[in-house]
Amino acid sequence: MTLSGTDRSRGARWVLAMGIAAACLAGLVGCSLPASSGLDADATASPTGVGEPDVRRRARIRLELAANYMQMGQTEVALDEVRQAIATDPSYADAYHLRGLVYMSLGELSLAEDSLKRAQGMKPSDADIMHNYGWLLCQRQQYEQANQLFERALAVPSYASRSKTLMSQGLCHQRAGRVADAQQTLLKAYEIDAGNPVVGYNLASILFDRGENKRAQFYIRRINNSDLANAQSLWLGIKVERALDEFVAMRQLGDQLRKRFPNAKETLAFERGAFNE
Repeated sequence: MTLSGTDRSRGARWVLAMGIAAACLAGLVGCSLPASSGLDADATASPTGVGEPDVRRRARIRLELAANYMQMGQTEVALDEVRQAIATDPSYADAYHLRGLVYMSLGELSLAEDSLKRAQGMKPSDADIMHNYGWLLCQRQQYEQANQLFERALAVPSYASRSKTLMSQGLCHQRAGRVADAQQTLLKAYEIDAGNPVVGYNLASILFDRGENKRAQFYIRRINNSDLANAQSLWLGIKVERALDEFVAMRQLGDQLRKRFPNAKETLAFERGAFNE
């Protein structure tokens, strides 16, 4: 944590809580739009519209509208456009794929699974569908099945979004309590995309929880020394610096936290000295 376009979506509002709707719409974790929607920056598909039948062209236009509406957060409108795309061309796998993502963003996980399962049946080798279906199963705590889909996506030689899948796989391992697996998988994601704040934060968090404070410091400092810092990263940074007796750095981060996020729960915890909550 893509709806791709990760670079456009990063900043102080990046997602750490991993809520489905926020994560999908922020373009950070979990979700990847069908390549034919025209909004997946990681896609390497050939230009759409070349030699396609008229029915597919009309359905694709509807799907592009749906993807745009979804990115703007207008999920109900997006769902209506997807329905019209499917009505126009019931054999269009990407429309079922996007419908699954819209249902995920609405919290309708059973409907999302039905759509993604149908899309996968139509395009069984599509790594983006595998990734999104895996992420959905992770939300449903079906961790082993999710991991199998992530592995299948990563095994596709032409798959361009490996860092995204490694990140989601690592976060899913973390949810499942497989901390060592989570750490190793997130390290692989970090090697590919060191600028991703979700990967960096969760690596630092895991390392801090395991008492590897110096290593945690490396990852959290990279975030907090950039414009990607937010209340959560600053608070984790404060706790890491405190554990290392780096009190000057700790006070500097505390000043940032008070100034930039005066009403955040992390700021209130800092003011209470609640470092172990």
